[in-house]
Amino acid sequence: MASELCKTISVARLEKHKNLFLNYRNLQHFPLELLKDEGLQYLERLYMKRNSLTTLVHDNALEIVCPEIGRLRALRHLRLANNQLQFLPPEVGDLKELQTLDISTNRLLTLPERLHLCLSLQYLTVDRNRLWCVPRHLCQLPSLNELSMAGNRLAFLPLDLGRSRELQYVYVDNNIHLKGLPSFLYNKVIGCSGCGAPIQVSEVKLLSFSSGQLTVFLPAEVKAIGTEKDHVLPLQELAMRTLHHTYHASLKDLDFLSPVSLPRSLLELLHCPLGHCHRCSEPMFTIVYPKLFPLRETPMAGLHQGRTTVSFVAYCCSTQCLQTFDLLS
Repeated sequence: MASELCKTISVARLEKHKNLFLNYRNLQHFPLELLKDEGLQYLERLYMKRNSLTTLVHDNALEIVCPEIGRLRALRHLRLANNQLQFLPPEVGDLKELQTLDISTNRLLTLPERLHLCLSLQYLTVDRNRLWCVPRHLCQLPSLNELSMAGNRLAFLPLDLGRSRELQYVYVDNNIHLKGLPSFLYNKVIGCSGCGAPIQVSEVKLLSFSSGQLTVFLPAEVKAIGTEKDHVLPLQELAMRTLHHTYHASLKDLDFLSPVSLPRSLLELLHCPLGHCHRCSEPMFTIVYPKLFPLRETPMAGLHQGRTTVSFVAYCCSTQCLQTFDLLS
């Protein structure tokens, strides 16, 4: 069936229509010949909805999208919803023209960090998967306008999510572990109904801070949580900020720093900081100073009508920024 399908799709047809529909064909194997077809350089849209695929290329289970997907350099719309995918290959980051990526209703546990290299990506839908975290690199997507991650297992969001002016729509409904939204998302269009439900302590073992009866979880990269009484930054944080300021112009080449002088995890943070102060935009690497603004106390409370218990959280770089930050200013 695959070979017959390939015969019906000529290079000329790909040039003309730039679309390839493999929907509802009950395919059990992806037609490998298509990946070798030079006509794929013109392909902009690939639809593979509701099939019986067990392999995408020879001897690879459908849970693993083949690395050859990165060869579709002109692809603009990729919809892989309703499959059994467990993760995406890093080569997805090679799709520089990709504008729409729909991978909802799969089995994804996380997203590839190289996804932030999809500089044209505008719409990302990852609803109904098994995501427990979102790479902070995702905040670097310059064109992302809409991000939907409803129905996952998220307990926290990247501290910089919403810092980009391009990102205007964020949907994280029905992530029951999620209790805090970065304050950058304030004044965006947010879907967060069904978040913040009570959970057992044993279910999630993450760094957290509490304010009143609310406990908010933080990304694993956060090493310490500062308070208004902590006026002196840890030495490690001071060193990281100094290195970042000194070598900010040459962060693409950090060969001068070896794993001996700086652990690999900290080297990666120099490339992509944990977050930026919500007050002054100072990069932060190991410590944050959080400040809660319960949604029920903001003008947005009426929009959600009690369907969520989340709060906006400002992540600041110092006690001074913590004291002066105001969500409404």
